[in-house]
Amino acid sequence: MELEYHVVDVFTTTPLEGNPLAVFPDATGLDTNTMQRIAREFNLSETTFILPAQSRADATRVRIFTPGAEMEFAGHPTIGTAYVMRRLNLVSPQAATFTLDENIGPVNVRVDAGEDPILWLTMPEIREAGEIPRSLCARAVSLSENDLLPTLPCEVLSAGNPTLFIPLKDAASVDRASVDTAALTIAQQQCAAPCVFVFAPTSAGAYSRMFARDLGVSEDPATGSATGPLATYMMRHGLVARADGTRFVSEQGYKMGRPSVLHVLVHGSGGEAGIEVGGNVAYVATGRLSLPSLASERQPDVSICR
Repeated sequence: MELEYHVVDVFTTTPLEGNPLAVFPDATGLDTNTMQRIAREFNLSETTFILPAQSRADATRVRIFTPGAEMEFAGHPTIGTAYVMRRLNLVSPQAATFTLDENIGPVNVRVDAGEDPILWLTMPEIREAGEIPRSLCARAVSLSENDLLPTLPCEVLSAGNPTLFIPLKDAASVDRASVDTAALTIAQQQCAAPCVFVFAPTSAGAYSRMFARDLGVSEDPATGSATGPLATYMMRHGLVARADGTRFVSEQGYKMGRPSVLHVLVHGSGGEAGIEVGGNVAYVATGRLSLPSLASERQPDVSICR
């Protein structure tokens, strides 16, 4: 079996920056275990698989895998896959809107006009899942409580991927953050959030980093699924305007040498009419993956998030 794939960098206009993604435009015949093994082989933050036979006229079926687990929803894979679909004419390049059918359900995509447009996704419902003590959160990212923004809570929010948000006082504190495994384990026992998102407010919006070792991602260059909840957090606590049309960016991946710019657009006074997250995409490569013997191999067990 030979499978065509495409590699793109998401949330950037420059190849070799942003968040890389591998997209398989026709994964017909692949089972879950094989998709997981391919994602582990590529070892990018995520790899996506388009399934034509499971698609509908109004939505394209897409599955998303990190090296360690299948995802219900993820932002940069949604935008990168949508870009590849337009490039390969799997949807009309003139279509201003279309839908991806992910495990979480339908995810709508909107495309700006122009030759190098921003692609936008509408975030799924954002839910709250409680607070974690500030002192514990500071230890979890190897910082002191004085490095956190004063008085603001550390909260767990989810748009499909539970994420612990830790607000820091400046970009230098964000850059100093690193995972303390023992403290993070204690925090995760309280919140069941595999993703840890640290950020500091800036004049443009936020400067951010995200860690998700339990998903096989030590650090993510750009995290679309966390950026909608980030907007909710920042509006709630007065870090950006709580107004219809509020727009800002989250700058992520700079510490890794993969600068990424994630755009946010708020609809409604507090996002109740929807929050869109968008970005550009840079095309990088295409290739073919040869899988001559997978059908006869004994497949190992793989833990899958559901």
